[in-house]
Amino acid sequence: MKHILALDQGTTSSRSIVYNERLEPMAVSQREFTQHFPEPGRVEHDADEIWDSIVVTAREAVATSGVDASSIASIGITNQRETVVVWERDTGRPVHRAIVWQDRRTAEFMDALREAGNEPLVQSRTGLLLDPYFSASKLHWILRAIPNGHARASSGELAAGTIDSWIIYKLTGGNSHVTDVSNASRTMLMNIHRGDWDSDLLALFDIPRALLPEIVPSSGHLGVAGRGFLEADIPVCGAIGDQQSALFGQLCTKPGLVKCTYGTGCFLLLFTGPDAVASSSRLLTTVAWKIGGAPLQYAVEGSVFMGGASIQWLRDGLGIIKSAAEVNTLAAKVPDSGGVVLVPAFTGLGAPYWNADARGTLLGMTRGTTAAHIARATLDGIAFQVSDLVEAMEKDSGNHIASLRVDGGACASDLLMQIQADLLGTTVERPANIESTALGAAMMAGLGAGLWSGLGELSQTRSVERRFAPTITVKDRKARIKTWKRAVKRAQNWNTTK
Repeated sequence: MKHILALDQGTTSSRSIVYNERLEPMAVSQREFTQHFPEPGRVEHDADEIWDSIVVTAREAVATSGVDASSIASIGITNQRETVVVWERDTGRPVHRAIVWQDRRTAEFMDALREAGNEPLVQSRTGLLLDPYFSASKLHWILRAIPNGHARASSGELAAGTIDSWIIYKLTGGNSHVTDVSNASRTMLMNIHRGDWDSDLLALFDIPRALLPEIVPSSGHLGVAGRGFLEADIPVCGAIGDQQSALFGQLCTKPGLVKCTYGTGCFLLLFTGPDAVASSSRLLTTVAWKIGGAPLQYAVEGSVFMGGASIQWLRDGLGIIKSAAEVNTLAAKVPDSGGVVLVPAFTGLGAPYWNADARGTLLGMTRGTTAAHIARATLDGIAFQVSDLVEAMEKDSGNHIASLRVDGGACASDLLMQIQADLLGTTVERPANIESTALGAAMMAGLGAGLWSGLGELSQTRSVERRFAPTITVKDRKARIKTWKRAVKRAQNWNTTK
């Protein structure tokens, strides 16, 4: 039997999972890595530490699985998107810490581009809105922060890419400098209609083309991981951004199907097939994937910056829980939040607000407020943000979303999923395997290696573990959403003197 190694490189940890041909996980290894916060609003990672975490977890997972490295048919990669690395081609050394997707240091620069009237061009070419979230302004910043950055990039001395690029470069010993279309579509530098870097956007952000990787399909032959990695030459046949990977892992391969991943952030994607659908509700149009020589496939996306990260704040910031899982026990001690509302805009608000100056806001507290109420308000805040995205998607499509497929670590919370179903007024479906992100990467890698005939064969692997139906009245739902929107209004533009 052949096996697949999925490398799932996330915002706070790296995981490696070995799957068999039936897509059953045989072994998993996970390692957290350091989060760097050099200044307020800045978030960085050490790219070398990320690579080390990949090596350690991959070797551990393969060893635990008991399979021989020579039986691994393919490696698939999925990764945190928008986070960007710049490194020296000769040495493979990063020239600066990776700037993470959550980082807001380029907010003023993006505001200036917007005020200069550049957003229509950017949106028409990339499907994105001018926001520090995306990679282009981060690259722009790094090239100005390092000595002779622009000149070194223009001469080909430097290479850059999102985390998929970095991992593939390291896996292949520098032989492959590539990025897949899904990750490239999040840089704000690729024309999503042509699937190539856009000269006008490169000029707008003053980024030399020589710095950037080749854009390749999400499934196909992307390079070969040398024997120094796992004592066997293993082809890399899949690479896809984490949210698109979860969409594929949930088998949302027919237009109209929707999934939400509850990870560090929350990401809602509506698959639209070969049509790049423009949103009138400030959602994003993004490339979903490209399989071999088939046409580009697209999705509409809404992003919540603080999902599971809000629970981490309860643990690491407030110290009212000792582990993320404790939030459920604590929040279940009260029937509701007692009027407390948390808007978790710690790094600004994503879709549909796109307000970089919003900040986390805790409202409605009284002397009777307890840690349990704050925990409950945190779960509510996550679910309210997702509800905003669903509302925007329904407005765009004109159709009610009857079912939401969910995945990611936080969706294991029955309480959060019930709150979500109540606020949406729709059914929430949780699959038997909630690790859809890694699963999607494995599927892409297996397809690229020819292990399956196509999507029809893969569709038989999905099973639903539980469905959550709404339990509150329409009147209650509307009242709760009205209160939430009042709170969001107060959180916006807090970090400004305007």
